[in-house]
Amino acid sequence: MKKEYVYILVTYILMLLSGAIGYPVLYYAGVNVFHEPADSMRTLTPPLWTVISFIIGLIIVLYLLRKAAKKETDRAEPLPAAPSAIWAISGVFLCFFAQTAAAIIESLFGVPAASNNTQQIMALIERFPLVILISSIAGPILEEIVFRKIIFGTLRRRFSFLLSGIVSSVIFGLAHTEPSHLFLYSLLGLTLAYLYEKTNRITVSMFAHVSMNTIVVVRLLLHPSVLQTSVHEIYSSIGGLL
Repeated sequence: MKKEYVYILVTYILMLLSGAIGYPVLYYAGVNVFHEPADSMRTLTPPLWTVISFIIGLIIVLYLLRKAAKKETDRAEPLPAAPSAIWAISGVFLCFFAQTAAAIIESLFGVPAASNNTQQIMALIERFPLVILISSIAGPILEEIVFRKIIFGTLRRRFSFLLSGIVSSVIFGLAHTEPSHLFLYSLLGLTLAYLYEKTNRITVSMFAHVSMNTIVVVRLLLHPSVLQTSVHEIYSSIGGLL
C-alpha cells in the first residue's frame, strides 16, 4: 500500500476520533473566548465540531490523494466519460435497490427498522443545518476514497472482485457502528464497489453515494416521521461519526 494511502487511513481514523479532544476545546473556546452561553455551546459543539473536523479531514485526504495520483504508473484505463455518466446515474438506482432489498431481508430476520445512527445524524442537522454538507457531500466522498479507492482497490490488486468487495464492504458496514444493520451497509458497500469496478472511476461511486445520501436527507427533512416507520428510506453516510 502506498504511504499516502496509509496517511489517508490514519487521517480518517483520527478525524472520527477527534471529538474526544475537539469537543471540550471547542466548548471551552465558545464559552470563555467568544462568551457564548454554556447551554448554547452544549447544543452547538457536536454538530459544529463535526463540520470542522470533516472539512479539515477532507482537505487533507484530497491533498494526499492527489499526491498519490501523481506517482501512479500502472493505473488501469478508466471507462470513457459518457458510459461512466450512465453508470453513475444508474448507480443511484442500484444503491436504492440494494438498500431496499437488504432492508426487506433484515426485516425477515426480525431486525428493527429504525436506524439510531441516522436519527442521531438528523438530530445534528436540526441543531446545525450545515451538517447536511457532511452527511450529503463530505462524508460520502471520504468514504468512497477510504473504503473503495484504498481498501477495495488495494485488495483488488491481489484478490478477486467478490472477495475484495465482500471484505471491504463488511469493513464499511462495521465502520457505521450499527451491527443490527451490518448486512444493509455491507450490501450497499458492495454495490458501490461494483460501480467502481465497472468504471475504474472513483467519481462514479462518489456520485451515486452523494446523490443517494442527499435524496435521503431531503426526504427525512420533509417527512421526519419516516425515521420511525421504515428503514427502506433510511441510510446514514457518516460511518462511525457518533
